[in-house]
Amino acid sequence: MENVLASLCGTSPEDPLPVWVRGSIGHCFNQLTLNVIPHVILAVVSACFLGTPRSGSSVPCRPSWGWRITTSFVLVGLFLADTIPAAISQQELGPVYLEVLANGTAALTWLVHGFALLMLCRSMHGFTRGPAALALLPLLPLPSFIITLLWYCQSGTAWSPAQPAASSRFAILCLQLASLLAYVGSYLFPTAGRQDFLSINRSWQQDQPISEPGIPVPVQQRVAEDGESWLSRFFYTWMNPLMKRGYQQKLNQPQDVYVLPHQLQTARVCGRFYSCWQKKAALHQAEEETVSLTSPIIAGGDGSSDAPDSPHHAQEAVRLLSVLHAAFGLRFYTLGLLKLAGSLLGFSGPLLLNLLVNFMESRQEPLSHGVLYALGLFAGSFLGALLRNQFSYEMNKTALMVRAAVISAIYRKALRVSSTSLARFTVGEIVNFMSTDTDRLVHFCRSFHELWSLPVQLAITLYLLYLQVGVAFLGGVVLALLLVPINKIIANRIMANNEKMLKHKDTRVKLMTEFLCGIRVIKFYAWEKHFSSRTNACRAAELQKLRAIGYLDALCVYMWAALPVVVSIAIFVTYVLLGHQLTATKVFTALALVGMLILPLNGFPWVLNAILEAKVSLDRIQQFFTLMDQDLEAYYALDSPSGTATAMEMQCAVFSWVPVEEESTRQPSSTGTLQLHVENLSVRKGMLLGVVGKVGSGKSSLLAAITGELIKQGGRVYVCDLEEGFGLATQEPWIQFTTVRENILFGREYDARLYEEVLEACALSEDLNILPAGDQTEVGENGVTLSGGQKARLALARAIYQEKELYLLDDPLAAVDADVANHIMQKCIFGVLKHKTRILCTHRTEFLEKADALLLMDNGRIVKTGTPADILPLVEAFPKFKDTDKGHKDKAPNEQGQEEAIKTEAEEPTQNSNLIHKEEEKKEGAVAFQVYKAYWMAMGSCLAISILFSLFLMQASRNTSDWWLSYWISSISQTANTSVMACSASLPSQELLLFSTAGLVSPIQDLDKTPGPPNGSVDVNFYLIVYGSIAGANSLFTIIRAFLFAYGALRAAAVIHDRLLQRVLKATVTFFDTTPTGRILNRFSSDLYCVDSSLPFILNIFLANVYGLLGMLVIMTYGLPWIGLVLLPLAVVYFFIQRYYRFTSRELKRLCSVTLSPIYTHFSETLSGLSTVRAMRATKRFELENQLRLEQNQRCLFASNTVMEWLDIRLQMIGVAVVTAIAGIAIIQHQKQLGNPGLVGLALSYALSVTNLLSGLIATFTHTEIMMVSVERTEEYTTDIPMEPQDKLFQVSADWPSEGLVEFQQVVLAYRAGLSNALDGVSFTVYPGEKLGIVGRTGSGKSTLFLALFRMVELKSGRILLDGVDSQLVGLEELRSRLAIIPQDPFLFSGSIRENLDPQGKRTDAELREVLEQCHLWDAVTQMGGLDSELGERGRSLSVGQRQLVCLARALLTQAKVLCIDEATASVDQRTDQLLQQTIRQRFADKTVLTIAHRLNTILDSDRVLVMQAGRVAELDSPARLSQKDGSLFQHLLHSRQL
Repeated sequence: MENVLASLCGTSPEDPLPVWVRGSIGHCFNQLTLNVIPHVILAVVSACFLGTPRSGSSVPCRPSWGWRITTSFVLVGLFLADTIPAAISQQELGPVYLEVLANGTAALTWLVHGFALLMLCRSMHGFTRGPAALALLPLLPLPSFIITLLWYCQSGTAWSPAQPAASSRFAILCLQLASLLAYVGSYLFPTAGRQDFLSINRSWQQDQPISEPGIPVPVQQRVAEDGESWLSRFFYTWMNPLMKRGYQQKLNQPQDVYVLPHQLQTARVCGRFYSCWQKKAALHQAEEETVSLTSPIIAGGDGSSDAPDSPHHAQEAVRLLSVLHAAFGLRFYTLGLLKLAGSLLGFSGPLLLNLLVNFMESRQEPLSHGVLYALGLFAGSFLGALLRNQFSYEMNKTALMVRAAVISAIYRKALRVSSTSLARFTVGEIVNFMSTDTDRLVHFCRSFHELWSLPVQLAITLYLLYLQVGVAFLGGVVLALLLVPINKIIANRIMANNEKMLKHKDTRVKLMTEFLCGIRVIKFYAWEKHFSSRTNACRAAELQKLRAIGYLDALCVYMWAALPVVVSIAIFVTYVLLGHQLTATKVFTALALVGMLILPLNGFPWVLNAILEAKVSLDRIQQFFTLMDQDLEAYYALDSPSGTATAMEMQCAVFSWVPVEEESTRQPSSTGTLQLHVENLSVRKGMLLGVVGKVGSGKSSLLAAITGELIKQGGRVYVCDLEEGFGLATQEPWIQFTTVRENILFGREYDARLYEEVLEACALSEDLNILPAGDQTEVGENGVTLSGGQKARLALARAIYQEKELYLLDDPLAAVDADVANHIMQKCIFGVLKHKTRILCTHRTEFLEKADALLLMDNGRIVKTGTPADILPLVEAFPKFKDTDKGHKDKAPNEQGQEEAIKTEAEEPTQNSNLIHKEEEKKEGAVAFQVYKAYWMAMGSCLAISILFSLFLMQASRNTSDWWLSYWISSISQTANTSVMACSASLPSQELLLFSTAGLVSPIQDLDKTPGPPNGSVDVNFYLIVYGSIAGANSLFTIIRAFLFAYGALRAAAVIHDRLLQRVLKATVTFFDTTPTGRILNRFSSDLYCVDSSLPFILNIFLANVYGLLGMLVIMTYGLPWIGLVLLPLAVVYFFIQRYYRFTSRELKRLCSVTLSPIYTHFSETLSGLSTVRAMRATKRFELENQLRLEQNQRCLFASNTVMEWLDIRLQMIGVAVVTAIAGIAIIQHQKQLGNPGLVGLALSYALSVTNLLSGLIATFTHTEIMMVSVERTEEYTTDIPMEPQDKLFQVSADWPSEGLVEFQQVVLAYRAGLSNALDGVSFTVYPGEKLGIVGRTGSGKSTLFLALFRMVELKSGRILLDGVDSQLVGLEELRSRLAIIPQDPFLFSGSIRENLDPQGKRTDAELREVLEQCHLWDAVTQMGGLDSELGERGRSLSVGQRQLVCLARALLTQAKVLCIDEATASVDQRTDQLLQQTIRQRFADKTVLTIAHRLNTILDSDRVLVMQAGRVAELDSPARLSQKDGSLFQHLLHSRQL
């Protein structure tokens, strides 16, 4: 290197680059350092801007740009011109080569710079001054020009005619300076005003089709990445504004995130994907046609007579994979090159480390070599980092493209597929295609490149290891390979246990669901203990499997952690036993390579797994894509047969719900019901056609046949104005999850007059006044917040607002009461729609008298057509009809009930919303320290401390073993240095030869024949034994830590569940009333799953990372104390970067999940309303809506992915800085004779992995925080739930209450603080053995009496005495178990009949049988299979009436002196009711019975009647007296019931 410089500068090799020559700065130094280097920097930075995309607008750029571009090209000319006199005048200023190098570099630089400015001028930056860096960098060569100018002036050669070459060079120099100043001046020129820029910016953004046309994009929404320089792209500086917003917590909605880059926008990606799809389909069709020409048999092969039908077959036969390949393949495969380059650069680290340690050991190599190695380390790690980061970023972009394409393709297919073939899949399955299966395909994109790159990495690593230690590497590799099958076996065991664990978990969650649904009954019966033990039994089984998984996992973790140590020991031991000498170089290079070997070995199974999963998912999606599409062209006839007056006509048409090929496989019995035959049906424009018939006669199928949702097997169907579609109101109204107004408008413009008219016609005006926000009220999913009648009317309103010509109305009157039905007939069907064609199916024949014609259907055929006068009498004769009508009439009270329920729900939110909000607020910001403390306590302090200590021992022993190696090597090299000095002078050091070409060709053995020191076997043995024992200790600590951690995590999980369950069991009934079941269940399912498995997994990695990082810092500062100076500022930088990242990342993750659910909700909603969407011809709009929702989600996902890359590149740069610093410090120490090569090598080998540790630390910490939220949520329930009083102040006798005397004394009770009193000073006495009936209107406090008696709600004041004992003093369990109750809603849980009757198992079979016989249930039970037959979920296998009887049997078994009956109305028929009453009279003759009656006839024979009103006792006397007493409430009730 010195010689090269000397010949270039014409100086002596001793001092090739003199800084000071004859009183001024040396010319060579000036040209090389002050001229060439600044120009190179300017060239590199300018090159970064060459790829800037043009802006869409054609606005001319500012004049200052023109100046700068011109001066750049002028400077190119000047530098080239300067080369001519320099070459002619030979040695005047300096050697020719130096001048040519300097001028050539400068000319090239300004050429690149000029083109970069041109690109920038035409881009977004054309309206600004452009990047500041580009304006400041041209000033760097200025000092060099000035120094040269001064030299000319001092030497007096500026204007000497004797030297024309020098003079011309001086002139050129002056011109260069002038041009440079002109350049800087033009940069300082005033540019466009800010306002100007904004308007241009706006026009530029609207040029880009960002969202669907017609929706303007707000100005502040920046487009990500587009228009950015390469520099900004490499380091993601364009993300900085977003990061800042995230840090300030201003990322609250998807609109705050950047718009997707142009190439990622959903519309564009999908367009490209569909055009590829069309091409493939066309190709496929061409092939089909050639085949069908050659073999005619295929043509009719699908059961239809026609040839392969149109493009549809071709569409279905296209393979999804081939389309994805065509659309994104090229981009996807070219990324492989990036991956390859990045992976290969990964090897530069160990190789250069090897050379550097060599350099430190040899002490003979010139300094320049050391500098080169250090620079190489810097360049290799820097470039490798950039390439790997860009690969990952571009890969994410490709994956997003694939995701967008697949999701929208699935959505599009679902809109086009025929309903009959869609029925093969459930809605859940199809939504799964869109979520799980698509995600797996996206993962495949990442796994694919791993599949080929891991073996490549493995091969290279093994080859390099072979070069280092020869055959000895086999020792380690054999060990590593032996572990692969062991790992596989463990993994299989883990999977098997996991499946079983999940089964137990499901059982437990199912139990909890039942428990929460029947919580009142369980509390009435005091069965908490039983349920708690059942749940605990399930939990124990689950924990047992978790334990197995945990310990197997610990074994895996142990192998994973111990592998590098074991492998390296095996290699070194083999190497020494083969009789070789270990050197620092070999040891550290081998250690670094073993580290690189472990990753591919461990990663490979995961990659294979991901690829297999993707294959399964691809096949599933492909199966969906092969479904038949709706083919309307083939379905409808295009020409009307009988003139223009016909709206719809069918002739000899046969329809089926099942495709032909499937029908043949079914049993003959079922095919009859699946077909619809229409011989001849013609509907005139503007007529009202009624369709009547019993349930299941094919009325709805007829409408489905008209809209094309059935499969036509023959005949012809004609519909007028087919493109316009139909106004369809289906039998089960389909409501979208949006506002009432949006539901009615359904994508049409808002027209106030029409809108009001429609509301009035559908009797919706009054309903809207009740709703909290009028027509802006959000209706829940499937319209849950509306009653049945409101839903039906809303769906009808939507159909009318669409203003179609043909209306198909499927029983819109079913769910509404008579008045509303009348209103709808008058105002809507004979009002707004009077000029339209209407086909109305209904059971309420009284409304059809004015119809133009009626169809009577039965069994899929039209039995008769005629006027209402002909048909209606026939309908009345249909026996089934009356029932259905009665059923529908019954719906009306039911609807009121629903509406009541809805009102109470609406009153409740005041309380609920607080709960909900409280929870949402918790999730913002970091997790509180309390939560970590709670987890620590759950684990147990001793255990937690011992886990941390074992971690410390493990890390310390790991680092000690590495240190021992370096110590061993240093001592060897010291003894060696004395004896080798002689031969080293003549031979280059043998380690260096390793990486020279000879070493690569000839194996190591030959080299080892150089006369080295004898292998000092005593020494080697001593070092080996110590090394081996330290490694052994490390292995031991590792396994202790792994098992301790598994045990601790299990213990914490068990404790947390037990505390949660105990607390929830003891919670008050009010808590269950105000908290949705789903929210409580969530704690027991997903949150506990987190605590069980996800949290320990992540926490384990996090702790290992923390200790790893600490160990690394200790070793690095021990080896090179000076590195502390570099590490401190880097630590500060790291702290700020990670803080910035965590805030933004958290917000973006939240936005991702917030924007994800609308995609799925919209999709499942579309699937459930598919027939409506298609009939109203809204498929295009729905597709667009899906694209917009997808775009929102992709925006957040893209930002979230990019934030990770933003972090990654910054951490990589920290890693690069550490590596470079260590190398630099090492060289300086080496020059000062201070360095210890062993320690330097150790520090460097650690530094190479610093980046992975840093990024791992942040990722795992963020993840741990997310998982800790689950502990927070369970903790919130364990500490904050209101509990029932658990104290017991009075011990009662075993037979209490023996009499059955019940006294209420001035009882006052309110359900919750702030609500009015439900019981207000109630006093009465029920004597032993008396039968008391309790009546009153809804809400008068009847059921509250029972709640007070059982202490489900605590009294405000007053007392309730049982046999003279105050019930407040008795323990809750005792009190409730001594009373019997038959609740209103019969609750049974899954399990046998025996468990349901007697959960505690106290009774004999004979007793159970006797009770069942008394309840007339024994026959039913024997049919089911006796007492141990299973009942199914909530007693599914019994009818509602039978369930009521089981509850009676329970009450009979308790043999309590006081029985409370809350009478059930709807579920029991008259016969059962009589049996119940009879049994109660016989069995409870001597007991006190309180009955809440809804049917007065059940209490007319009771001793006394208590009439409740507004929470007070209104009347109390015998039924006979009360019914005689004029004006009594009881008499009024009797009369109103009799009416």
